[in-house]
Amino acid sequence: MDNPTALIVDDEPDIRELLELTLLRMNVETVSAANLAEARAALASRDFQLCLADMRLPDGDGIDLVREIHEKYPGTPVAMITAHGNMETAIEALKAGAFDFVSKPVDLPVLRNLVSKALKLHEPDDRQVCKLEQEVPECPLRGGSSAMEKVRELIGKLARSQAPVHITGESGTGKELAARLIHQMGPRNDGPFVAVNCGAIPHELMESELFGYKKGAFTGAVTDKTGLFVEASGGTLFLDEVADLPLSMQVKLLRVIQEKMVRPVGATKEIRIDVRIISATHQDLAKKVQEGEFRQDLFYRLNVIELRMPSLRQRPEDIPELTRHLLEHIAGNYQQAVPRVQEDAMEALKAHPFPGNVRELENILERAFALCEDGVITLDDLGLLNLPGDQTDTATEQPRLPDENLEDYLARVEKNILLKALDEAGGNKTLAANRLGISFRSFRYRLSKLGIGGRDEDK
Repeated sequence: MDNPTALIVDDEPDIRELLELTLLRMNVETVSAANLAEARAALASRDFQLCLADMRLPDGDGIDLVREIHEKYPGTPVAMITAHGNMETAIEALKAGAFDFVSKPVDLPVLRNLVSKALKLHEPDDRQVCKLEQEVPECPLRGGSSAMEKVRELIGKLARSQAPVHITGESGTGKELAARLIHQMGPRNDGPFVAVNCGAIPHELMESELFGYKKGAFTGAVTDKTGLFVEASGGTLFLDEVADLPLSMQVKLLRVIQEKMVRPVGATKEIRIDVRIISATHQDLAKKVQEGEFRQDLFYRLNVIELRMPSLRQRPEDIPELTRHLLEHIAGNYQQAVPRVQEDAMEALKAHPFPGNVRELENILERAFALCEDGVITLDDLGLLNLPGDQTDTATEQPRLPDENLEDYLARVEKNILLKALDEAGGNKTLAANRLGISFRSFRYRLSKLGIGGRDEDK
């Protein structure tokens, strides 16, 4: 197999020589150009597996070359060589379609790592999947709607870049699934994918969780702890609910992104990291910037490319396929046959607004799976509110708060009812199920889901 070839575009002979020697030691052939004109002539003469281009060239801007290669030679990743600390220029290059960037003076380990990842894009691979016409069960983002087709197409493009991605969308739309797919389809797929919910970490622990700490850094630090940034090195760090980061932590995160270095709490030296950052939130981050609750410079660096996940009510045509897929998963977990959904039940699902999106659909189907008889899910099994034709006066109903944890509340109510039924039946599951008017199988499923024991009797 022929060695890959890289195009090096820089007007400084010393820089070109350094890049050439480094790539030749990696068994990468090189062709050099001192300006845009020579670069265009080289691109027209042969195929390249990589291009390294300086930002400033005698006859033009390196970003113009990025746009040109992105349009005419989309299979050739371009990495920009930028001035040290010039993140604004680097971000502009990433937005224009650059694969990644490296700053002057060039750090050779960073350069070699960048080249390796860029060349992985040319390796034979079956990760570029997630197309409806292909039967790919591994693809988690289901649906044949135009909205989902666009999402999958954009994910395929994002996977070929190292640019930070910010995923927006309502709760339950699959933002983490999208982040994992970007990671799995890209050149970092052999590295770790580390997900962290920024809203679930107490503010006082956030720095030590993200950056780690040294033994003795504070009371209770009896050993060294590796931070999540270091754990994700070589892979992807997914910062979910990034809008919940406190302002003090936003400053430190900004520096990590700019310097690609972290300093554990109590440490005297920084650690170099190689991490792609993908962030997400269901909140309006731009609005939080306007309100002074989120730093504009950090928003600018995280939101290099935005991926918006559509809500389920924006793609009701996907509900039948999603329903089949989720029921197959639910039934498989309990080694049961996949139930059939009656036509009127399916129509009710398609008409439901789904404020909780796909997560809510999954919860509804789990409940229906437990309640259904003879392998058929009926309209009653779904337990939907405000069904078509419902005569309830919705004008007087209290609105549902978007952040209300309804699932925890319902689980607690259900658990209390099951425990009361079990207690009155002396622990006899069959008798308790009869008292509640549900099947033994449904009763046992609910017990298992809620972690409640009990005595089995003849069924």
